[in-house]
Amino acid sequence: MDHEAPIVENAFGIPWLDFNLSNVTMVLVTSVIVLVLSILGTRKLQMKPTGVQNFMEWVVDFVKNIINDAMDWKTGKMFLPLGLTLITFIFVSNLLGLMTIVEFNGNLWWKSPTADPGVTLTLALMVILLTHYYGMKLRGPKAYFKSYVEPFPALLPINIVEEFANTLTLGLRLFGNIYAGEVLLGLILTLTTSIGVFGVFGFIPMIVWQGFSVFIGGIQAFIFTVLTMVYMSHKVTSDH
Repeated sequence: MDHEAPIVENAFGIPWLDFNLSNVTMVLVTSVIVLVLSILGTRKLQMKPTGVQNFMEWVVDFVKNIINDAMDWKTGKMFLPLGLTLITFIFVSNLLGLMTIVEFNGNLWWKSPTADPGVTLTLALMVILLTHYYGMKLRGPKAYFKSYVEPFPALLPINIVEEFANTLTLGLRLFGNIYAGEVLLGLILTLTTSIGVFGVFGFIPMIVWQGFSVFIGGIQAFIFTVLTMVYMSHKVTSDH
């Protein structure tokens, strides 16, 4: 795991603007894969779905259940596209680094984008901002901000700290699990390429860990989506 990230510093002549080309590339790759899956799942709709359509319909029902557990469907149905996008994007992102890694001139170009805290914290920040936006849109700015000081005005600092904590935990939980999985895969890969009997026996735990990492990737996509809908429910309804 001794590698660097391909960073473009001072992009467009702006001193504080840096680009991680690996993250940009992998986010684009993930987006294309999710788009292709969505197109394949809806291109030839059938009454008795098969193949990709059957899988995508299962994902839709799965996300519907997540939303129904967090809030009533009358309010929650508008968040179905958000939930579908998050769970598919994050799941695909989590798996990309399990298939292979591509390193060139000491820079790691192919990896799971969710193995970078910049990507996961950006996703978390986007979710938190969306919860605020829809909270004000559905409840009105006055009622929304009033909820921060009810039942006691002294709760305002606690509620503000909670917003920062939610952003950090949402993003860092995803990053930590995926990054740790890729680090361990790198260590096992080193073992499999070593000389002697250790290389033979190292291949087995690598396959086992890859299978386990697929499970972890799915669980983390599920958890991120569930927490997003729970946070959204807290903002758009007055029952919490």
